[in-house]
Amino acid sequence: MMTARKTPADWQAAATAIEYPTQAFVDGDYRASAHGATFNADNPATGKVLTPVDEWTAADVDDAVAIAAARFEAGVWADRDPAERKAVMLRFADGIRAHAERLALLETLETGKPISQTQAVDVPACAGTIQWYAECLDKLYDEMAPGGHEAVIAIRREPVGTVAAIVPWNYPLIIASWKIGPALAAGNSVILKPAEESTLASLLLGEIAAEAGIPAGVFQVLPGRGHVTGDALAGHDQVQAIAFTGSTEVGKRLLVRSGESNMKKVGLECGGKSAQIVTRDCEQLDAAADAIAGSIWYNQGETCHAGSRLIVDRAIADALLERVEARMAQYEPGNPLDEATVMGAMISASHQQRVQDYLAEVRRDGGQVIGGEVLARPEGGAFMRPAILRRIDPASRAAREEIFGPVLAVIECDGLDEAVDLANDSDYGLAAAVWTERLSDAHRAARRLRAGTVWVNSYDMASVATPFGGYKQSGIGRDRSLHAFDKYTELKTTWVAV
Repeated sequence: MMTARKTPADWQAAATAIEYPTQAFVDGDYRASAHGATFNADNPATGKVLTPVDEWTAADVDDAVAIAAARFEAGVWADRDPAERKAVMLRFADGIRAHAERLALLETLETGKPISQTQAVDVPACAGTIQWYAECLDKLYDEMAPGGHEAVIAIRREPVGTVAAIVPWNYPLIIASWKIGPALAAGNSVILKPAEESTLASLLLGEIAAEAGIPAGVFQVLPGRGHVTGDALAGHDQVQAIAFTGSTEVGKRLLVRSGESNMKKVGLECGGKSAQIVTRDCEQLDAAADAIAGSIWYNQGETCHAGSRLIVDRAIADALLERVEARMAQYEPGNPLDEATVMGAMISASHQQRVQDYLAEVRRDGGQVIGGEVLARPEGGAFMRPAILRRIDPASRAAREEIFGPVLAVIECDGLDEAVDLANDSDYGLAAAVWTERLSDAHRAARRLRAGTVWVNSYDMASVATPFGGYKQSGIGRDRSLHAFDKYTELKTTWVAV
């Protein structure tokens, strides 16, 4: 059923009245940190503090992990009939939908995302992913290996135990669901550690899960900073798996912490510098321009697989860039609480300054920066316009590093082979796209591109049924699809001699 459109004043009134969850959700209820430490949840659209939030330190983490491990050993979730667990997780998905407006508003207030997007995309996707894994739960079959007449050999998946899901601030609800959906469906205890920049909506997930019937201690949410709370989880000997989305630098640190502790499983999705290749025979320049603009300017460019590198044949570069530049006005930053806004606030003033530093470096080196201005709004906050970079060196920082902002780096080339070579000349390999009228070129490029997802004549087409993750320093393992269970289960072979 369609809901009535709200005005910015309506949303501001709702924001003023909203109740913030500020404590960890542990053992079935909200619980204060034993040590009284806090950090601030900020509104990047105003630069003001929303509320202090409890920070769970290493000693607090010990308590939460002990509860999760005890519940797993007791089998209160893992040993329940799959059909029962499915029913509970379906109620969890329904509960997310029932709390959709509050979840969307909390996420918008804390991340600067437009409310239209958190309502229409983030919350529904979170609920849909939980539902998808719930539906999978009683349809997963074990395997039988060929044993001849001498043996019966069973291969089955078993839950690893306690899983720590450490998620970023750019899509907090969506990415959390990618972790907790399969981890819970597999029978694990799960501890969610949201980014300190985007805690509030995640804390509400704990309450919704408990209302749905997930047993106390099986799903917990711990607020805190990455180097404190996240690090304590990563090094904990009773945590059997870490599922992480974030920077490559932190991902590498988690691998070290796994080795320093109990050699826990580590699944990593670490972002990218994804390339969109547009060949000289591409006739769909308007469609390509729409996709290029959306892929880099949606969500303020704060997207792990943003199409941040445009590798375009010189023969059509000016014609394509004219179209892309014409679309910049569609992404004028505005009030996140206005349903007409397409592009909201950057996550923080400090992150915006980091992005601006890249633009300044391009100007110093003689490159061209189109757009990218910092936008001052009466209410304050961190807002900047979309940017296009031209005449840049493919070896420059702006062309190679993940800027994580609304900045499109343009690299011109001659022919498809050079384009693919440029696309692969990266530490990352999360995603890529090819725009071409030649089917043979599309297949040839897709085969050669070292990326976890390759789109042809499209970008950012997604389904929970398809795996998502990257090559090289974009990570290890896959989110989404049945392949996600690999991170949260162990394979056991039972060999019975006959």
